[in-house]
Amino acid sequence: MIFDRAIYRENCLKRPFLKLSIIIFICSRAAVYGQSPDVDYNTLYRYPVSIGAEYLGLNPANDFGFDASLTEISGALRIPFPSLPQLQPVVTLGIIRFDSLDRTQPDKWDHTHYMGMLGTAWINRLSKTFELGGEFSFGLTQAVFPNVDPAGVTRGALNIIGRLGGRLSLDPSYNMSIDVHPSITYMRYIGGASNFDLFNGFSLGVGISGHYRFGEDPDAPQAIIRSLKFETSQLPTVFAAMQRYYVDHPIGSVKITNTEKFSLLDVDVSFFQKGFMDNPTKSAQIKELRPGETIEVPLYASFNDAVFSKNGVTPLTGEVSVEYLWRNRPVTQVSSVSYNLQDKTALTWDDDRKVGAFITYEDSALRNYASAIKKYVKADEISGVSPPLQTAIEIYYGLTELGIIYQIDPTSPFTEAQDNPLIVDSISLPRDTLTRLTGDCDDLTVVYVSLLESLGIETAFITVPGHIYAAFNTGVASKDFRKLNIDKNMTLSVEGSLWIPVEITLIGVDTFLKAWRTGISEFAALDDQPEKRSIIKTKDAQAVFSPVGLKETDLGLQYGSKTVIVKNFKRDIGKIVDNVLDGYAASAEKSRRKRDYNRLGVMSAVFGRSDRAEEAFNTALSLDRNYLSPKINLGNLYYMDEDYESALKNFLGVERKISELGKKGSSLYAKVLLNIARTYYELENYDRVTLYYDQVKELAPDLLKTFSYLNTESNGNRGADAGGLGDALFVEDEE
Repeated sequence: MIFDRAIYRENCLKRPFLKLSIIIFICSRAAVYGQSPDVDYNTLYRYPVSIGAEYLGLNPANDFGFDASLTEISGALRIPFPSLPQLQPVVTLGIIRFDSLDRTQPDKWDHTHYMGMLGTAWINRLSKTFELGGEFSFGLTQAVFPNVDPAGVTRGALNIIGRLGGRLSLDPSYNMSIDVHPSITYMRYIGGASNFDLFNGFSLGVGISGHYRFGEDPDAPQAIIRSLKFETSQLPTVFAAMQRYYVDHPIGSVKITNTEKFSLLDVDVSFFQKGFMDNPTKSAQIKELRPGETIEVPLYASFNDAVFSKNGVTPLTGEVSVEYLWRNRPVTQVSSVSYNLQDKTALTWDDDRKVGAFITYEDSALRNYASAIKKYVKADEISGVSPPLQTAIEIYYGLTELGIIYQIDPTSPFTEAQDNPLIVDSISLPRDTLTRLTGDCDDLTVVYVSLLESLGIETAFITVPGHIYAAFNTGVASKDFRKLNIDKNMTLSVEGSLWIPVEITLIGVDTFLKAWRTGISEFAALDDQPEKRSIIKTKDAQAVFSPVGLKETDLGLQYGSKTVIVKNFKRDIGKIVDNVLDGYAASAEKSRRKRDYNRLGVMSAVFGRSDRAEEAFNTALSLDRNYLSPKINLGNLYYMDEDYESALKNFLGVERKISELGKKGSSLYAKVLLNIARTYYELENYDRVTLYYDQVKELAPDLLKTFSYLNTESNGNRGADAGGLGDALFVEDEE
């Protein structure tokens, strides 16, 4: 076989480039496969120092006049920068063996380079197991030629050496790395024996190296990161009734301390209770926790309805989970916390608003019961009396007929529990009280208020030392207190409306009126110490403490005798009406003013006492025969008695009188016209209805809002909005 030097040199040049192309392709595929944008692998897997050994085959690119091969064996020390681990200063020491392939003088040009280089590498870790980068090194070699001198004298030559290369690293473990190292090396003779510049030039090569990296594998079990110190082991007691409260009010707190000498970033704290939560509840997000910094984090909890399934006290152990970046490495650290879960009936009296959590007015069983009682008495209600007041009386006697009675809690009386917020008290849910038929003051207050709320009545609860009782909004303006009771002090004025307190513990023992008077007395007893009493609206309490969740089932209640409930209702509502009318009558008799008698007549008519109304209106007219208001109101009485001819006669007489007085533009005139239109409607004289309707529409269109049925042109049938006993009928004073 004939050796061709030119072909040999060509192959020497081609093979390294072919290898380099393959390596670059592999690197690019590895980068695409291994890279994750969420992890900084350089920081996560950085190491303090590494040592390695490399074997490098070099192919000279220049023509020596003979063929040769070069091999290099070297050791390297790398020290990555701590803050930028990709940048790695490199120290390389090694030997390069030059082997001449000259057939005539095979040993003459053999020599060895003793090499030392300093350099810098930039190595980027693309994934846990792949790195890609490059490096540049520069240094000196001392070449030793043992055979070049015929006299047998060893010759030496000093050379500069520079190298530019790439590196692909496979990391089977944190401490071990295997590198493929394609490179271009340049050497140049700078001093020593003559004729050695023959070896100046470039060489191409691919090396294989292995490196050992010092440090601890962050993925090793013994290297699990514990950068946070937790300070909590026991949380305060948690109450099932406060389930929704804990979503934005903490159940407790935990202190966390950064024990590292560097900052921890993006610290997220959450709390989780297995079996009672569907997902962890985020408690805090901290952008940076500085070295040695301690922060107290409130713990929030989104409990599911499973908390309502437990009875008594249930010991629990939850998890506080903290996620953070440790030198850009995602880390999760968990700490256990223990606490007790109280069942859905328990609470402490550190905040009276907690009662709101037990007012379950959306319970269908309560709605059904309240609606049934309401239907019992509906036909006997009086249109002129406050509807909430009548409903409150109906529910009071409905509960009385059901058999509910007051019974003090022997285990934790309210008088003791309220004075000590550390005592765990118990409040029964309304459905349980309705089933058991007994309750403490807090139990009865809750069930009564819940039933009223289920019917759309605004309620509150009043707390005084050692006691709690109910209150409700009558819907009557504070200035109109006489419509409820002649004694202004028998009601509470709250934000412009009159409220009535009810001492609900008297249920089954005494009347509603007695419960009303007792509630007022208890409230007034602290007039000189108002700080010791409070009236808390249910809606305000539930804005903080939402009602507990419950499984709704039919309670199978026996609602009691309708006859008894109606009888008790009519007795109390009659006394209330008598009290109001007696007050108006006393004022009229004292003043002997026509207007006071007219007001007495209006209130009597509104309350359904027609005889007393007619007497009062006639008395007013006896004082002034030209007083128009009682004339109109007498017409209203005839209208109510369906004596439409007499009513019309009165209304038309007033119309003529107002016209004579030149007051056809007054609001009083408009009301008279409206009454005439309504009367003609009942007499089915629709042409006259239209005539008077149009006049009212021109003078006072707002009066027609509740009487649109009079517009016979658009609706010839009586509408559902036919008016009642409002201001458009009765007139208290002339205008």
